[in-house]
Amino acid sequence: MKGPGSSGAARWLTPEELPATFGDLPRRPAGLWCLGDAAALESAPVQHVAIVGTREATPYGIRIAEQLAAAAARAGLVVVSGLARGIDAAAHRAALQAGGRTIGVQGTGVDVPYPASHRALHAALAERGTVLSEMEPGTGATPGCFPRRNRLIAALCQVTVVVEAPFKSGAINTATQALELGRTVAAVPGRVDDTTAQGSNQLIRDGAQVIAEVADLLALFSIHPGRGGNSDRVRWSDESVAARGAGARRGGAFDLPTEMDAVSDVRQFSESLLRTELGQQ
Repeated sequence: MKGPGSSGAARWLTPEELPATFGDLPRRPAGLWCLGDAAALESAPVQHVAIVGTREATPYGIRIAEQLAAAAARAGLVVVSGLARGIDAAAHRAALQAGGRTIGVQGTGVDVPYPASHRALHAALAERGTVLSEMEPGTGATPGCFPRRNRLIAALCQVTVVVEAPFKSGAINTATQALELGRTVAAVPGRVDDTTAQGSNQLIRDGAQVIAEVADLLALFSIHPGRGGNSDRVRWSDESVAARGAGARRGGAFDLPTEMDAVSDVRQFSESLLRTELGQQ
């Protein structure tokens, strides 16, 4: 990789400009391409949380990823994910809409949205957040590019949270690499008969931190909003994606389209079923 300094709006960050946390990797990047605010890297890894999961997310997974990312962003943490559809996209969108900082790490070139349907989300991160890539601008998806991307996510973050993931998935690969780096791995419990949660449930069985409420995530960073009566201390909010309305995702400061190929409308789940899944009976 040549790393000539800039390519259009993309900036080349030299090894000296990268946070020391990348030194924990067996293969430290020779540098990274960056779109947006490189200052978001300065607090890595101690204020960075990865929120990752399957592309084939359920409405439950999308809802929980949004609430975790929004709470983390409001608490001043930097939300990191892979800009993929499903859980990743939900985490990025929620962090932006909460007015927080978020970093998208791509397996493609920093200027190549992947999937192509994420052009608007990619543009929002480039403008209001940060997009990183090890690949030269213009590079499309190649074999092995996503595991390489995953190691960067793991290295950037003190905590990696898997919301939903099957056994064989990029999210589990990210969690495995985080464990190898000595980072904290956590997971959200899923239904035992749901293939999209088999990997995340296995992480819990193997000793990962359990995220049973928003405050569990914040506590991993020694943030305890409940002492001040903050509503994040309660269990998952009853406010759902459907209750906010489709326009809520697209409104506010960011014009972000609803991800039509990722999930069906959360309203198909009854209120009582959601309460059961979230342990609120």
